[in-house]
Amino acid sequence: MIRRLARWTFRATLAVLAILAIALAVMRAQALRRETAIAAEAAPSAGRFFRAHDVDVFTQERGDPSRPAVVFVHGTGAWSETWLPAMDAVAAAGFRAIALDLPPFGYSQRPEPPRYDKQEQGRRIAALLDAMSLERPILVGHSFGGGPTVEAVLADPERIRALILVDAALGIREDGQAPASGSSLVRGLLSVGPVRDALVAAFLTNPRFTRRLLQSFVAEPAVATDARVAIYQRPLSVRGTTRSFGQWLPALVLPDARARSEDPAQYARLRLPVVAVWGDRDTVTPLDQGKRVVSLVPEARLVVLPGIAHIPQIEDADAFNRALVGVLGGLAP
Repeated sequence: MIRRLARWTFRATLAVLAILAIALAVMRAQALRRETAIAAEAAPSAGRFFRAHDVDVFTQERGDPSRPAVVFVHGTGAWSETWLPAMDAVAAAGFRAIALDLPPFGYSQRPEPPRYDKQEQGRRIAALLDAMSLERPILVGHSFGGGPTVEAVLADPERIRALILVDAALGIREDGQAPASGSSLVRGLLSVGPVRDALVAAFLTNPRFTRRLLQSFVAEPAVATDARVAIYQRPLSVRGTTRSFGQWLPALVLPDARARSEDPAQYARLRLPVVAVWGDRDTVTPLDQGKRVVSLVPEARLVVLPGIAHIPQIEDADAFNRALVGVLGGLAP
């Protein structure tokens, strides 16, 4: 009886694994058929590409080029287009607004070999500032884009006028805490390209899953309107998106232990204005993380947005834009 039960369990497990493998293979095949667009041709025609460090970075702009520059850096799964309402508000307030696509997202070139740690991403942001000849810009980093934005600031704080962090996912360690090395099981799983890419194709780059992903980051599911979902979906047609997302994934779940943006001592050395803008209903990077940033930086303050979760620039664009313009008014002439 026990042997029969064991054989049945073994066969059932094999059957489930086979079904799962087939389903993931189908998702991967669908991704290959879907991802046919060439980035440079599919990108919005009003934007521009600049060589930044090792890749061509796609940017979009609003406002007078002679005015003080505000550079927007998006988070996971987003791209420059998701900042457009905020950029329009900032431009109307008398600033030059610039948003970039941080690879592998949007239409920027994906690096080969793939290098997506926070320091490399920070170098791309800093190189873009050079390529665009921006003098003392204000940097705005959201969510997972906050780490690379801080890396760019730490590389040369004197060239940055101010730093604004919006619900930033920084992963700042506690004092004396050793850098996390991550689970060996997860690290091993992510090292198997076909398995990793199949999982990415099933969830991250699957247009049928975009709305659900977006809703998991906001307080009110109704915020994920058809128009907003379509914006997030648009770059998913770019050739090689699933493969590139899979190569980037370890930077999200297994962050580089060398990142200075995770070291609390680095924040204490900053001598420029830092403002943390945070939704009080954020469950991804809770408000306590914003308070921690403010406690570490000598010239920092916190702006709390009531009733808003992790993506304030789309959850309540009017409230976020008012807060952002108010902050900018106190940071630049």
